[in-house]
Amino acid sequence: MNASTGAERGTTERVLTLLGLLQQRHTWSGPELADRLGVTARTVRRDVERLRSLGYPVHAGQGVGGGYRLGPGRDLPPLLLDDEEAIATAVSLLAGAAAGPGDAALRALTKLDRVLPTRLRHEVRALSGSVEFFGRGRTPVDPEVLTALAGACRDEVEAGFDYPSGGEVRRRRVEPYRLVASDRRWYLLAYDLDRADWRSFRVDRMTDVSARTWRFRPREAPDAATYVQEGVAGRVYPHQARFLVHAPADTVRAQVPASAAVVRPRGDDRCEVLSGAAGLDALILHVLLLGHDFEPLDPPELAGRCRALAERLLKAGATPAPDGEDRTGPRGTG
Repeated sequence: MNASTGAERGTTERVLTLLGLLQQRHTWSGPELADRLGVTARTVRRDVERLRSLGYPVHAGQGVGGGYRLGPGRDLPPLLLDDEEAIATAVSLLAGAAAGPGDAALRALTKLDRVLPTRLRHEVRALSGSVEFFGRGRTPVDPEVLTALAGACRDEVEAGFDYPSGGEVRRRRVEPYRLVASDRRWYLLAYDLDRADWRSFRVDRMTDVSARTWRFRPREAPDAATYVQEGVAGRVYPHQARFLVHAPADTVRAQVPASAAVVRPRGDDRCEVLSGAAGLDALILHVLLLGHDFEPLDPPELAGRCRALAERLLKAGATPAPDGEDRTGPRGTG
């Protein structure tokens, strides 16, 4: 993608976000819009003119209570994007939404569905349906790679890419199913044709990505977000464990990153936590530090490791301090 094409896409995405903001609230001041978009007030004025040139009734008021607003009583005209621009814009908005606080980007994406011509609207809906989320993604990836993978998911065609495995880079042939954004990275859930099984792949590790021409019949697939999250939080580690935590699921989810553990509700005041690590002791300590009562569920040896750690901590607490040292630490003099 050359610099001019990238600038055009950036402008298109920003103008689309501006349109979403104007539809969200009755009136915006110029400085408010500039702050939301991360641009100058002069750029806001130029983007408003771009919307007006496309037929959007953007009015500007002066003085106290003035600002920009969309005029009522008119159907908004279609946004003038060709197929490639619409798909690139949708993918870029999805990437932006998953990269951090993306409410404006997600609202702008929903506006695409309203303002595009019917033919392009179907394309973008199909594309958006190929992407799922858990948490918020942060590692940046090439939008063209996301475009190629999302298009392959949508069109049900095989994809190929180079991917590191076992210390070497190998070519992988897959039937792509869904793109999934976690709190840190983008993943592709796909059926690996050479290994005859479902696999998840980190998009930022892929190189030489291409959509192939061979179509495939979709298989019965696992839930994409759940499969990827369980893999990220547990299956990639040598040890996995399940705990019953005596706290609401929402409370525990707020304490644990989505990529570190899977949290499932077990009633209103308890939840199940699934996680993985290099050793069971580390998993026990992580759950202990959440500050809630808990019970070990799996594997069977987990309860024994809890008892061993408890005994070690009790022993450490009962050991006399050397040379009469005060274990309570320094005290104030006041």
